[in-house]
Formats: sequence, structure tokens, C-alpha cells
Amino acid sequence: MVEMKPLSGRRRAYDRTLRFLLWFCAGLTCLLLAFLIGYIFVKGLPHISWSFLTTEPSFIKDSIGILPNILNTVYIVVVTLLIILPLGVGAAIYLTEYATNRKLVAAIEFATETLTGIPSIIFGLVGMLFFCQLMGLKASLLAGSLTLVIVTIPTIIRTTQESLKTVPQSYREAALGLGAGKWHMIRTVVLPSSIDGIVTGCILSIGRIVGESAALLFTAGMGMSLNRFFTWTGSLGESLAATGVGLTQSSGASLTVALYVYARERAEFDVAFAIAAILMLLTLIINLTANLLGRKLKKERG
Repeated sequence: MVEMKPLSGRRRAYDRTLRFLLWFCAGLTCLLLAFLIGYIFVKGLPHISWSFLTTEPSFIKDSIGILPNILNTVYIVVVTLLIILPLGVGAAIYLTEYATNRKLVAAIEFATETLTGIPSIIFGLVGMLFFCQLMGLKASLLAGSLTLVIVTIPTIIRTTQESLKTVPQSYREAALGLGAGKWHMIRTVVLPSSIDGIVTGCILSIGRIVGESAALLFTAGMGMSLNRFFTWTGSLGESLAATGVGLTQSSGASLTVALYVYARERAEFDVAFAIAAILMLLTLIINLTANLLGRKLKKERG
């Protein structure tokens, strides 16, 4: 056996310094996060009430409510995910399992990584010109959702790709050796083994959708009232299927846009902090739900 020589005094000092710096940076990051969350909750939670969550703003009654903004956020998240998950996961499966032209794959991966770094305001301008004007959707929830599809699809593709690459090649070879077809092997072996990465991509996408404001300012609108297709007894499916008054004609502000309006345009910072606290709670609930769903799916597949 080769004996390890003890570190010199200079080497030990260097090692301890780097270790201290790493712990210091990690602790500072955690403290900043805790301070940010605590400050928002302290400033925002006292201003949250049942009427604040379940009513719409009214100048006649001199009341402020964010129910329309909550509904708009939920609609945009659901519609965006319904479009982006099949497209993103399907593209990742093709690039990882089917594509044989390595140059084409590299070009697509470079394009997706480039899209990730583009400022969201540019997506908003492109969405306004293409979806709102060229396609005639005007300022609507559907136009905002389609714009967010472009914003978040690189996240789904890249996270799913990396997750698919972590599946051992022996799994694929064993399934094919037992007589499984290509798609059957992917559906029953590869995808269940990479469900964690897909759920992670979904969580990251939801976080980007919920936190997006610049792109939605130009495409989804800034309406603060209940959309015409919403009823207390209706469901999302009925709303999407409503004739003539669906997502294509309903514009409205999401929670992030409402936060911007109340903080920047109206200088009502108490309301803005309350919306910020609700956004953080909503994101936490969505992330926990997605994690639980991913664990359940993995357990059932396993």
C-alpha cells in the first residue's frame, strides 16, 4: 500500500481557506434567501384576507381583489404545460434516442441553449408581433401561453435530454434483447427511469411561467377583471371549449403583471407585497405537488 504523505503547513492553510470560503458562500446564499423570503412574508402576509383572494378590484366599492389574476395565472400555467410537455419531451426523446445526425443534434442543442439566454422582453415583443398581430389573437391568454411555450421549451428539452442520457445503455440493450420494439423500450424502460429529470424540467418551467411578467405584458394584457368565460360553476375544460368567448378573446393580467401594476403604476406596495407572498406560496405548492407526483409515478413504474 502507498502511504499518504501528510500535507504541508502551507497546503493545510490553503485547504482550510478554500473550505471556509465555500462554507461562507453557501451560508451567505442561505441567509440571503431566508432574509428575502422572511421580508416578503412579513410585509405581505398581514395584508392577505379572504376577500382579497376571492374578489375582483372595484373602483365603485373601493376594494382590491386578485381573484382574476390568480385565475389568469392558473389558466396560463395549465395551457402552457399542455402544449410544452408533449413538444419538449418528444423533442428530447427524438434527439436522444432516434436522431443519427450528430451535427443536427449539436445545432439544435446550441439553439435551445441560446434561447435560454435571450431576455424575456424580446420574447414578449416577438409574441406581440407574431401571435397577437400576425395570427390575429390580439392581447389574450392564449397569445401569452404560446409566447411562454417558446420561453420555456428549452428548459424542458435540455433537462429531459440530460435525464435520458443518465439511463444506462444496458437497460436499453436488455429490453431490445428481450424482443421489445424501439418505442416500447422507450415507453416502458427509458421514460420511467428518467421521470425525475422530466419532473425537474416541469418544476423549472412552472417557476419560469409563474414568475414571468415582461413577456405577458405585451401578449396577455393587463386586464384586472374576471374574464367573460369564467363562471363559478364552470371548469377549465368548459372555459377552453366556450364558443366565441374563450382564451383567444380574453386578456388579463397574471399575478406577476398585477404585482408590477400595483407597485409601479399605482404605488400600492402593501398589495404588491401581498401578491409577492401569494406567488411564493403558489410556487411552493406547485413544486411540492410536482415532486409528490413524480415520486408516485416512479414508484408505480418501479
